[in-house]
Amino acid sequence: MAAGLGRRFGGPKQIQPVGPSGEILLEYSVYDALAAGFGRVVFVVSQQTEEPLRVLMQPRIGGVCPMEFVLQQLLPLPTGVRLPPSRSKPWGTAHAVLSCAGQVESRFAVINADDFYGRGSFLQLGIYLNHVEEQQAVLDIALVGFPLENTLTEHGSVARGVCAVDGDGNLLEVRERTKIARRADGIGYLDSLNRWTPIPQGSLASMNMWGFMPPFFQHLEEGFREFLAAEDVDRAEREFFLPEFVNRLLLQGKARVKVLPSQESWYGVTYREDLPRARQHIGALIEHGVYPRNLWGV
Repeated sequence: MAAGLGRRFGGPKQIQPVGPSGEILLEYSVYDALAAGFGRVVFVVSQQTEEPLRVLMQPRIGGVCPMEFVLQQLLPLPTGVRLPPSRSKPWGTAHAVLSCAGQVESRFAVINADDFYGRGSFLQLGIYLNHVEEQQAVLDIALVGFPLENTLTEHGSVARGVCAVDGDGNLLEVRERTKIARRADGIGYLDSLNRWTPIPQGSLASMNMWGFMPPFFQHLEEGFREFLAAEDVDRAEREFFLPEFVNRLLLQGKARVKVLPSQESWYGVTYREDLPRARQHIGALIEHGVYPRNLWGV
């Protein structure tokens, strides 16, 4: 998913170079995904990110695996729903996945363009998708979870899906929290009334690294219509979040979600000040032989 506008970053953070040959974070994810057995890439883009990503990706990834670009747009909307004049940002991460409905026909993974997940995360997800049996009555979904404390930044608050998991590794609930930060007394978030709420130590966070089956698109389409039709939805601002939608399916008994805890180090670029740390991390992995200095040799 590479359609976000990067408001907190101050521009299209998806195309910021972090590697020594100008590689962006997304390229390391594609490299790791291919090494884990995935074979095709669909980039969900906005009008602002489509052309820069095409220019970067075509000569590098275009010769390695099939790739396509899908434009996430505000229109069209379901019959009877009007676009608010003030709406400019995308409809959210769940809608970004829905935008791919016509391009994806097999089991698939979903990731953010501006997050680094590590090869082990892709290997876990690939193994799950290769072995899980597709059920008709209940959707099987996988979520790669990272320790929440490892996904924060020193430079401001972040949005994370906070997970509750049972003893067998099954997701009980995931809640999107949009103002998570670390304070002297621990990690917590500000709710809609600006009240500070602590988050239990050791909690896992969803970084939007998911594994889905094709029938998920049918549920997404129905869910988006319901989202827009809800009386309490502020269509000018509110987003159709992927963790919130999966959580609804889970609570309705329409899905079961296996949480795959990742031991990989997660890195992301939420703020411009996060870039040096991400570059340092990539540089260290190159020094240890995980990646070549020139990822694609072009």
